[in-house]
Amino acid sequence: MDNQLCFSLYAASIAINRTYKPMLDSMGITYPQYLVLCTLGENDGLTVGAIADRLALESSTITPPVQRLEQAGYVERRRSKIDERQVHVWLTEAGRALFARSRCLGETLTERSGMTPAQLDALNRQVRELREMLGGEQ
Repeated sequence: MDNQLCFSLYAASIAINRTYKPMLDSMGITYPQYLVLCTLGENDGLTVGAIADRLALESSTITPPVQRLEQAGYVERRRSKIDERQVHVWLTEAGRALFARSRCLGETLTERSGMTPAQLDALNRQVRELREMLGGEQ
């Protein structure tokens, strides 16, 4: 199994999620909600479809985490005035504060990995390139 890249990436993903879980639990959010929060943190006011595209997921997968974030007061959804079929999602003040607080996840990952930020950036770049070569989005 150690020679299987797919298994190594899968196991690393599980290890990262286990590292993040206690911090996410203390913030009261799930990993999918965290991903939505980060997406809006880099580009606020996206449509649900644009968030889904950014995360390489279906819109129907994004709607439940967005709804839970809205119920918690971290985001608000507004219909587009130009096209009422489109719903834009905006961080609230509480959402922006939670996004700022969530930056500790990356810092913790760097600390626990024993890798330098440059090493993690290089690894991330390689994984993104692999995903793109295999036909993935973003």
